[in-house]
Amino acid sequence: MLLDFFLALRQAGLPVSLKEHLTLLQALQQQLAFGSVEQFYQLSRCVLIKDEKYFDRFDRVFAHYAHGIESALDELQTALPEEWLRKQVEKLLSEEEKQQIAALGWDKLMETLRQRLEEQKERHQGGNKWIGTGGTSPFGAYGYNPEGVRIGQQESRHRRAVKVWDQREFRNFDDSVELGTRNIKVALRRLREFARAGATETLDLPATIAATAKNGGLLDVQVAPELHNTVKVLVLFDVGGSMDDHIRVCEELFSAAKTEFKHLEYYYFHNCVYEALWQDNARRFSQKTATLDVIHTFGQDYKLIFVGDASMGPYEIVLRGGSVEHMNDEAGEVWLRRLLAQFRHAVWLNPLPEQSWQYTQSVQMVRELMDGRMFPLTVEGLSAAMKALKRGSA
Repeated sequence: MLLDFFLALRQAGLPVSLKEHLTLLQALQQQLAFGSVEQFYQLSRCVLIKDEKYFDRFDRVFAHYAHGIESALDELQTALPEEWLRKQVEKLLSEEEKQQIAALGWDKLMETLRQRLEEQKERHQGGNKWIGTGGTSPFGAYGYNPEGVRIGQQESRHRRAVKVWDQREFRNFDDSVELGTRNIKVALRRLREFARAGATETLDLPATIAATAKNGGLLDVQVAPELHNTVKVLVLFDVGGSMDDHIRVCEELFSAAKTEFKHLEYYYFHNCVYEALWQDNARRFSQKTATLDVIHTFGQDYKLIFVGDASMGPYEIVLRGGSVEHMNDEAGEVWLRRLLAQFRHAVWLNPLPEQSWQYTQSVQMVRELMDGRMFPLTVEGLSAAMKALKRGSA
């Protein structure tokens, strides 16, 4: 059985050796992981994968290998009977009908959801009030409402939800993606800052010529430390939801950044930055890093780059508890301002076409918070963003 797992990893292009496979077998014989899929996942990744850039591909192979093993549901998910959320009929609405459906507003929406959870006793389909499917109620799945709480739906459809009940799975960006063009790398190189550091092992030709001339023509070789790119970059990637449309370009950017910047740190967030970030989307609920720790760990010499479409409900930016996935204690704009106070050299890269930004309220709000330092994720936009990072302002 484990041999199939080993072969699947090799077929996925992961550099897993037979010696590492035997080491994993020995670890299992010593019961370092016993009776737990989570323990086996942690052990096998630790033994078999030596570079974090392969974590994403390993997770995909492992997920296929461990298919059928059910993960534990949280309390909120088990609170609703599955029958309530079973899709039977999907109502198709015209644009005129959609415009007639009024949004409740944040406070009313949350209070109404509490009332529905207390009052509802059975499944509903196609209605406009109860938790159900296929209707115009603000609570449920496979329907339409301008502002609602999405419950029991596999993926986003209208992108109107202000809260998502279910635990969603995102995947990491793969930094081994082959770039379709070298232009992204060329644009990123505008940010490079060189300094001589390390051992004196590089021939300094101008100094050698000058020293030889002063020495009456006798060769006097001069060496100097090698030039290194000393720029430090912190990248925060928005992942999941509407960003699924931009995975390819983000992976190309991630690959290029990993190649160009020796001092690169990265984290993920969803929609807006809050009190925690993460580096592994498969473990984003169990292995988080406090945003304050990131602020205190990396100095002001780091250049901060946000990558995201900034497309979200305005509540997610300005309200306490406005996050689409959890009840945040402080508003998203509070955390954005804290990050910008620490990292004075900061830009936001937006994969949406620049001409569409004016039609999305949240994009305008984030752009204002960034003091205008939002740039399109194009070659020209990247070049302008790198220049802005070197200046520290737009």
